[in-house]
Amino acid sequence: MKSSTGLVEIIGLTEKFTFNPKEGIDNPVMVITDDADFVSTPSPRLRILKREEGEFYGFHLRMERGRQGHVIRNVVPGGVAGRSGLQDGDRLLEVNNCYVDDVPHPEVARKIKLSGNQLCLLVLGGEEYEQAVSQGQDIRDLARATKGEGCKPPRLCHITRDPVSGLGINFTPVEGEKGRFSVSLVPGGAAEKAGVCKGDHLVWMNGATVSDLTHSALSRMMKKCGSHITILVVNSESEKNYMQLKMPILPTMAVPHNLPYRARKLHLVSGPEGYGFLLRQEKAPLGHTYHVLREVDRGSPAESSGMQDGELLLEVNRESVESLTHEEIVDKVRLSGKQVSLTTITPQGLEFYTKLGLSPLLFCEDDEREEQSSTPASAAEQAPHKLMDGLCRHCSLQKGPFGFGFNLDCVPQSPGTFISQVALGGSGQTAGLRLGDVVVEVNGQNVEEKYLEDVIMLVKGGGHLLSLLVMDRTDYNKLKQTDTTTGDITDIKQEEENEEISSL
Repeated sequence: MKSSTGLVEIIGLTEKFTFNPKEGIDNPVMVITDDADFVSTPSPRLRILKREEGEFYGFHLRMERGRQGHVIRNVVPGGVAGRSGLQDGDRLLEVNNCYVDDVPHPEVARKIKLSGNQLCLLVLGGEEYEQAVSQGQDIRDLARATKGEGCKPPRLCHITRDPVSGLGINFTPVEGEKGRFSVSLVPGGAAEKAGVCKGDHLVWMNGATVSDLTHSALSRMMKKCGSHITILVVNSESEKNYMQLKMPILPTMAVPHNLPYRARKLHLVSGPEGYGFLLRQEKAPLGHTYHVLREVDRGSPAESSGMQDGELLLEVNRESVESLTHEEIVDKVRLSGKQVSLTTITPQGLEFYTKLGLSPLLFCEDDEREEQSSTPASAAEQAPHKLMDGLCRHCSLQKGPFGFGFNLDCVPQSPGTFISQVALGGSGQTAGLRLGDVVVEVNGQNVEEKYLEDVIMLVKGGGHLLSLLVMDRTDYNKLKQTDTTTGDITDIKQEEENEEISSL
């Protein structure tokens, strides 16, 4: 018998039964008890977390040795996560309607941090998750089945007023439903060009949710918006599905359209004189302190990457610098070696997202010149890589009854992975892995600058066959010492009371 939740209920197990040899195995109660071994379909749970400003969500997200998936741990009793129904051992499947079970752990943690004060998580109990994996079930299909196919992502659209036709959009209250507004468009007008579609419903305007607004209040907001407006819209069918699931429609779920500012990722490869820019800590008129990129040298790696004087630094190697000191940021760049990834935005862009109450890192523009920013390597730069080819060993492994037969480890909080244990008689030992070997490539992909969690995900993603390129740790360290950058980061200088400067 199927219940309303789609799970099978086993009934009649407590009925008193006296064996009748005439009925034998056809007895109905005996048939029912045979179903006791039935395994129900795993059922993911949707959990909505809301916190106050400065409050923590109250849980940890971990990758654990011997367990698959992103594991929920240390749920604080009575905290935001605890009140929402998160449980110790749950596996995280989605963050804000985005499937993350196969996403590297640092990126999942980053998504959560960028979500602000409201978070929508889809989780599966630990035992259910492990059961599903052992039975070969597709975890993505489980997540998809929980919500159906109707939840299309909302769109975050920035509309610039046209001198003739204006914003090209009007809002009409949905009859009998407070706080719901459908949109009507001027064909070919500014709103339509910005990505708003016929039949859309309005969710959010200039950072304010409209569910509690009257039509007159919404009209007053429109009159005050000036020449620009940023709105969150969703098609009406998707909105119904979100409402049925009791899932909030958040800007963190949105696809951006026509946004005037986007954060940019810059990839720099150090030259003989370093990266060719100054990093300054400066105070803005209102007292906020920012890390500003200044004095970009002509022809330098910084200029080649597209860096512009006055941009604000948001991330180093995908890690936020918001809470870091100037010295800590310089150390991060120094530890990156010959190349570094920076995420930047203009001051105007930061102001735009701040007014909307959103993180500027939510919608990061992949810089089209990223791959072209590296200048061709000289013969001297290529030599260490040729030497590396001669010292590396290719190890091909096939997963056995106890896995691949080795463990990985890393230096805490640093990229780079090495073999920390090799099982006797295992596939790793047979393939030639040695204790302390540095992992250079996994299945043909270089992992020297990747963190342990990312490397583990690559190993898992390869299935039953695994190809590793490894190098003896002593040889690797010697090689890297000869391959260090000649560019230097100068000692931090205090030029003025409110400024710190480093040449990079």
